[in-house]
Amino acid sequence: MRGTIKALAPGTELRDGLERILRGRTGGLIILGLDPTVESISSGGFDIDVPFSATRLRELSKMDGGVVLSNDSSRIRKAGVQFLPDPTIPTSESGTRHRTAERVAKQTGFPVISVSASMRTVALYMGEYRHVLDASDTILGRANQALATLERYRVRLDEVSGTLFALEVEDLVTVRDVCVVVQRLEMVRRISQEIEGYIVELGTDGRLVALQLDELIGGIGSDLEFVVRDYAPKAETGRIPEIENDLARLGASDLLDLGQLAAVLGLPGASENLDTPIAPSGYRLLSKVPRLPAVVRERIVSHFGSLQKLLAASVDELLAVEGIGEQRARAVREGMSRLAESSILERYV
Repeated sequence: MRGTIKALAPGTELRDGLERILRGRTGGLIILGLDPTVESISSGGFDIDVPFSATRLRELSKMDGGVVLSNDSSRIRKAGVQFLPDPTIPTSESGTRHRTAERVAKQTGFPVISVSASMRTVALYMGEYRHVLDASDTILGRANQALATLERYRVRLDEVSGTLFALEVEDLVTVRDVCVVVQRLEMVRRISQEIEGYIVELGTDGRLVALQLDELIGGIGSDLEFVVRDYAPKAETGRIPEIENDLARLGASDLLDLGQLAAVLGLPGASENLDTPIAPSGYRLLSKVPRLPAVVRERIVSHFGSLQKLLAASVDELLAVEGIGEQRARAVREGMSRLAESSILERYV
């Protein structure tokens, strides 16, 4: 669906053709694909097979009947076609054009566009899904509202993430503290995903929204992965993609339930007490050390086993890790010390 919406976004020639149809108040029915199934439900019309252009689509839509484009929308294959889909296919639409569009989409599997002359709307049908293409100013309003929400959530995420850093250094982390950070990360991810959908719909009109989104979510990167690797039992660390999918499937109310989050993450004591102490392995703090390769980070965590042991390690002890020379050992030691000091200062000053 998102790929098709991108092909219909402002700035594309296909969207230009649809806008011309709307302005001409003629309406239209367009199938984005041709195969034997489409041929079998097509009656009449003309086989033209010419390169696509917005003006041609507009002129051909003046005729009674639909238009068939190639799968990549680069050519107009048929025009003036009457579509006769299976009448037993269920449809929730009432208008003739929209009922036909929905049934054709379900029967053929191709995207079908219905342009309403009276309502001045463009609807996209794909299988069981229906999506109305809104005007850019309407989508921009929604996107700006979502960006404002994302900005507030990002501020809160930075607060709870900084608190978790300080608690990690002091060895005072509980299951509740971890779940609060994961909750905020998932909230930010969901809002970001919604804004990405708006950017796709906006096409060339969404450049500024895309820049603002990049600025707001910059630096988050793999934070969720590092939190899971830090706290989930060793048997769970290989299930990071599965855990991320489980989090994405949680409903809004379940996401607010820290007990549910703890269960998804597989954290110890999740069902008994959210204030159960828990210790990190050190992935998240090490990820903040500049120019530290992932393979070296893995070796350090495997060698020391916990963040507290890592924080207490000397340069000589770091040199015992395979692949770490003196220069890198000093860089890790100094980097960890700076991060520990700054996290404590931010928490108490």
